[in-house]
Amino acid sequence: MWIFLQTMIDTPPVKRPIDEGWIQQIADGDMQALHRLYYAIHRNVYAFAYALVQNKPDAEDILQETFLRIHTYAPAYRPQGKPLAWIFTIARHLAQDKLRRRHYHRSMDAGHPVIADVSYIEKAEHRILLHALLNVLTEEDRQIVVLHTAVGMKYRDIAEVMDMPLNTVLSRHHRAMKKLKSIAEEECK
Repeated sequence: MWIFLQTMIDTPPVKRPIDEGWIQQIADGDMQALHRLYYAIHRNVYAFAYALVQNKPDAEDILQETFLRIHTYAPAYRPQGKPLAWIFTIARHLAQDKLRRRHYHRSMDAGHPVIADVSYIEKAEHRILLHALLNVLTEEDRQIVVLHTAVGMKYRDIAEVMDMPLNTVLSRHHRAMKKLKSIAEEECK
């Protein structure tokens, strides 16, 4: 089982080139550029949102709102070679707002388990193991692992999105992966 987990972790996600010029085209009113951007990264934005809010309807709302904000704020975007960091920062802020509103409107159940979306994994036993593994991580560690593993972001960009020092992101990712490996190896015994 650890071999499966290691393969998933070591295999970068399928990447479609993200052209920073698309954001300028969106700013100029080009809806085709918005469609291209959406189809290039919508699964990654959804996976990230879901990892944060742990709820499909909320993750879908965040995905939709993220692209509405991209459309709205594209004219204010300043090219820095990091369009994904800008996009995932938008998604992260929306998720934080959603969580604050959720907490405000209803009390959180103490001890309620976190549910990670691992539906993209085909074999049921692998989904069950990965689900259990991701749920042993803290929320921030899970975000870092998802951004790096599922989204394919570089650590420097994750640090920007998470508003953390790069060394903190590196050490937290290393610790999280070590913890996941230890648990997976224990399960295989």
